[in-house]
Amino acid sequence: MTGDANSSEDAAPGSCGIAVMGKASRPGRTKTRLVPPLTFDEAAAFNTAFLKDVAANIAAAEGVVEGSAVAGYVAFGPPGSEPFFRDILPASIGLIEAWYPNFGDCLFAAIMRLLALGHSGAVVLNSDSPTLPTALLAETAEVLARPGDRAVLGPSTDGGYYLLGLKEPHRALFDGVAWSTGVVAQQTLTRAAQIGLAVHVLPAWYDVDDVAALRMLRSELQDGISFARRLVPHRAPHSRRLLDRLLRETDLAERLLDEHTCDISDLFTLRAAE
Repeated sequence: MTGDANSSEDAAPGSCGIAVMGKASRPGRTKTRLVPPLTFDEAAAFNTAFLKDVAANIAAAEGVVEGSAVAGYVAFGPPGSEPFFRDILPASIGLIEAWYPNFGDCLFAAIMRLLALGHSGAVVLNSDSPTLPTALLAETAEVLARPGDRAVLGPSTDGGYYLLGLKEPHRALFDGVAWSTGVVAQQTLTRAAQIGLAVHVLPAWYDVDDVAALRMLRSELQDGISFARRLVPHRAPHSRRLLDRLLRETDLAERLLDEHTCDISDLFTLRAAE
């Protein structure tokens, strides 16, 4: 199994396909919630670094998962941006075009494609958490490899989720959800309960989508401070190199300390429960 979504080779029995929801890096069009303190060019560069690190994280999970093979994909957009992803990602990462006006349709299309490729577990993963512990990806694959229908949900500290894994295409989990709000994870859990679907809930993690999260990312990558003390964050080497360069060559350090932005303590209060 190469992980290529265009391959005719079947997925390995019991395997887990993990698709990162990715958008091609374009200044002014990607990671704009990080502007300011970042510039549009810097935000696009972080988008690229995050994609590379998440892909590497999936590859790292392949070496630690017990009982299930893992294959990585990017569910990408906009249409026509395949060359961008082919240029920045390993050939082992398959590409799935998933570009619809409604984000729930994008997620469901990725799930359906992974299952159609023959994976017994299908996972959609955000591209905003480059330091997400590899252990959580491994746990997801192992839970989905167990007998019986179930879901896996990784809640984000902003009320959304960084990961959703399924064994069957439960459309109800994607309909009528208030995407990009603080109730997404709770609405998903409510819908799962309504259809009688068991859900394995992972520890919470954070999305890098504001200045407080950028400060947390800096603390993890440079100071070794994990968002959750009992979890080891992914090393995210591409994000670290970019961050190091910007701190060295620009005034990013001053921008991150701007008194008009929230303090890093705001994010530490959102840490996952011990």
